[in-house]
Amino acid sequence: MKNYLFPKQASWPDLCERPTFDLSEMEERVGSIMNDVKINGDDALIRYNKQFDGVEIASLTMGLNSVNYQIEPELAIAITVAKSNIEQFHLAQKEEMHVVETMPGVTCWRKSVAIQKVGLYIPGGSAPLFSTLLMLAIPAQLAGCKEIVVCTPPNSDGTLNEVIGWTCQLLGIEKIYLTGGAQAIAAMTYGTESISKVDKIFGPGNQYVTAAKQMAQKFGVAIDMPAGPSEVLVIADDTSYPEFVAADLLSQAEHGPDSQVVLVSNSKDQILNVEKEIEKQIKELPRQEIARQALENSQAILLSTLDEAVDFSNAYAPEHLIIAIEDADSLAEKIISAGSVFLGNWSCESAGDYASGTNHTLPTNGYARNYSGVSLDSFVKKITFQRLSEQGIKQLGPHIEKMAQAEQLQAHKNAVSLRLEKINSNLPPTPSKEGSKDETNV
Repeated sequence: MKNYLFPKQASWPDLCERPTFDLSEMEERVGSIMNDVKINGDDALIRYNKQFDGVEIASLTMGLNSVNYQIEPELAIAITVAKSNIEQFHLAQKEEMHVVETMPGVTCWRKSVAIQKVGLYIPGGSAPLFSTLLMLAIPAQLAGCKEIVVCTPPNSDGTLNEVIGWTCQLLGIEKIYLTGGAQAIAAMTYGTESISKVDKIFGPGNQYVTAAKQMAQKFGVAIDMPAGPSEVLVIADDTSYPEFVAADLLSQAEHGPDSQVVLVSNSKDQILNVEKEIEKQIKELPRQEIARQALENSQAILLSTLDEAVDFSNAYAPEHLIIAIEDADSLAEKIISAGSVFLGNWSCESAGDYASGTNHTLPTNGYARNYSGVSLDSFVKKITFQRLSEQGIKQLGPHIEKMAQAEQLQAHKNAVSLRLEKINSNLPPTPSKEGSKDETNV
């Protein structure tokens, strides 16, 4: 990790930069893959399985009903607990419909409608993320999405990862296809002989997957967010446990060589202790080479105060933020840019990754400044409704006419004026003053 001691605030934007890649070459390559899949469909996907994953398969489609997936009983219990917590947290996000009468005769309301077809990308390879399947499929089901398409790379023997298969069966997911990378995103963007075109694509991935998702938007397919390599920022002081902080930093570093971890502290001794712990713990990790590469792009920053640490964190806008201090609540309200926040020494980021209930599909690369993580809302559209009665258009109409006239949009004004004329033409004659007097006498 690179160390920075009391960097001036003017230098913070440079420290907040993520590792960069040659996007022009990547976009050209991804564009070629996308176009190939658009033209050649399943044949292209099968070819890319062999080219990129070294796997030859005859069919992309998994017949889950014909396979009995088995996993360790303890893991099955753990996944079931996680499923329950994720369901509880996301179910609480359902909104009731509220009808608002903005003025007499004018009512407005908003209704949540499920996105009909969603595609879920589940990374595979060296670390098949069955947890991501839980994080995406559960809110999709709770939202009421009619069609859920899952794409994930095959194992080296051409089969579906056992835990992903078991989790699909637990969730009742039927449409799962063995394809990964940018080509899987292309398949869900255009549709192929086997895979349906979807309305929105979800799921994390490497730089190629991220680039493909961004290209998908050009073809009318929405995406969850521009999610790239994983990252974490930890705020620590002398009340932190250096072994915990080191473990949290390494838990993100082992995701991939392009991950980034950041330690921010007001204690030089704490930074040194954490770095010693990192070196001690990393030797025991099966993925230590990946973690070491990620640490080359990572940094430890010494600042004067914890308030400065929060300011730096807000500037960095991390995917995961851990406030690993005893009095974490004192800083929590000051956080304005982060994907998901973990408070106190006992709140490890792994809890959010797997089983606490919050969603782990989060904005990276500074997008936490303007994007939220995946939630139930990610799987629905908000449609507004309104109804105006005769009374409503009579009261509101003149104001609309005036505004439309000011914007020189005569047709807009006419749409109101014609209605007002119709209402006025059907009104009974206004009684004269004399008639009114006679009626009163009667």
